Amino acid sequence: MTTIFTRLDRWRLIALLLWALPVIALLPLGGFWLWQARALSWWLLAMVVCSAAGYGLQYLLLRRDRRLLVEAATGPDPHWPVRADLAWTAVAQYAEAVKPEDWPLNEGGRLWTLGQQTLEIVARYYHPKVDRPLLELTVPHTLLIIERASRDLRATVTQQIPFSHRLTIGDLTRVWQWKASAERLLNVYRAGRLLFNPADALLSEAWGHLRGQAYGAAWTETHRWLLREYVRKVGYYAIALYSGRLTLTEGEFVEPMPETPTPPLNEPLQILILGRANAGKSSLINALFGRLTAVTDVLPETTPGLTAYPLEREGLTAALIFDAPGCDSGVLSEKALLKVAVKADLILWVCAAHRADRQPDRQRLDQLRAVFAARPDHRPPPILVAVSHIDQLRPQREWQPPYDLLNSQSGKAATIRAAVEAVAADLTVPAADAIPVCLAEGRIYNVDDVLWSAIIARQDEAYRVRFLRCLEQRKQQENWPLLREQLANAGRWLWDRRHRVSASDPTRLN
Repeated sequence: MTTIFTRLDRWRLIALLLWALPVIALLPLGGFWLWQARALSWWLLAMVVCSAAGYGLQYLLLRRDRRLLVEAATGPDPHWPVRADLAWTAVAQYAEAVKPEDWPLNEGGRLWTLGQQTLEIVARYYHPKVDRPLLELTVPHTLLIIERASRDLRATVTQQIPFSHRLTIGDLTRVWQWKASAERLLNVYRAGRLLFNPADALLSEAWGHLRGQAYGAAWTETHRWLLREYVRKVGYYAIALYSGRLTLTEGEFVEPMPETPTPPLNEPLQILILGRANAGKSSLINALFGRLTAVTDVLPETTPGLTAYPLEREGLTAALIFDAPGCDSGVLSEKALLKVAVKADLILWVCAAHRADRQPDRQRLDQLRAVFAARPDHRPPPILVAVSHIDQLRPQREWQPPYDLLNSQSGKAATIRAAVEAVAADLTVPAADAIPVCLAEGRIYNVDDVLWSAIIARQDEAYRVRFLRCLEQRKQQENWPLLREQLANAGRWLWDRRHRVSASDPTRLN
């Protein structure tokens, strides 16, 4: 109590008490009048009803605010690679485990520690073999993460927290310092009230406790949301940095993309046709184009190397389709074939339905899956299997499309369905990703409708693969210009310093 009087002007405090005394006197006098008029019980009942209604309204507002805060929370980027998704899961779990009582907002050092721990969680996923992975982060990149996270958090707090643009750090500090003194004064008032009117005091204490819980819960929810959002923002930009989405070049940050991204200029989607020799790869390209494009022949393997064709069709803005040699032809080595496959955004694997020896197809696909699994910084391209030569299935002479494979009414439809299911099982792909097609001249079937629809349906997923591929290329291209700029600036600084030294003391250069 003495600290309050030493900080305030006593005469000003007396003037304030004199001004408030008539208002304060209304409380006991009003209660005495209600007692005399025998209306005190009705007043108590009205207070209970109003307090209950206020508490219920506060509870509904708390639920609404909680829902709004959840909607305003930062989420992952759908275009991140697999490793980034794993890192984000760890960041989200850490954010959910943060407790407000462990991280007070008035202690800046504690908040810095919280951000540092978030950075370490992300860094450990990208440097799992390093004891202190956070030390692998450069100083400019660390400052860039702090800059981006602070910018977004400032905008979010301004939009979501009422009166946040009016409260200063000094206001919050003074409120925190006066909290203990205000609680002591309030306890004195409660004790005096209990002596004069015990029933009213006890009832007011009960409802005041409920109201305090409601407002305290609202503040706790806001505090917890701020801490979680802080962790999510720091983790988001740390992952964006490691994933290549955040660069040091001024103005090069790429904002989160929509669920259906538009392809960047001059960067078509890369579709790769793979399969064994004579499976129908070139015939599939001709069917997709609707005209003769690739060379076909009855000889084993007619494609001497990787051949690209620009593909433009409705529903696909721009794409390059690559016709690769058969995986069992020996034209391309296994290493070269895998190198080509990892650069593809969508893979169409052609497998002949009338050939039972599918072990080579399975081995190649397993090799591709192993290569994709070893690259957690990228997304594996979607794989569709075109089951070709379905017209040669038994009975061979019967060919009367279309066929309803779900409700097989003919022997041919039942055979096609069994063949598709067998191919899907042998190649370990989902049955929905295995599409039966006929590529024979004059018998083109199931390409323009079912297969093309499947390609369009996986276009967004292929765009995400292409997006990460472009980011990797941009990141590699950024390193050399940035290094040249740093060396040029360092050279100019040394040159200017040499001239300043020579001007101040010419003897030092001799």
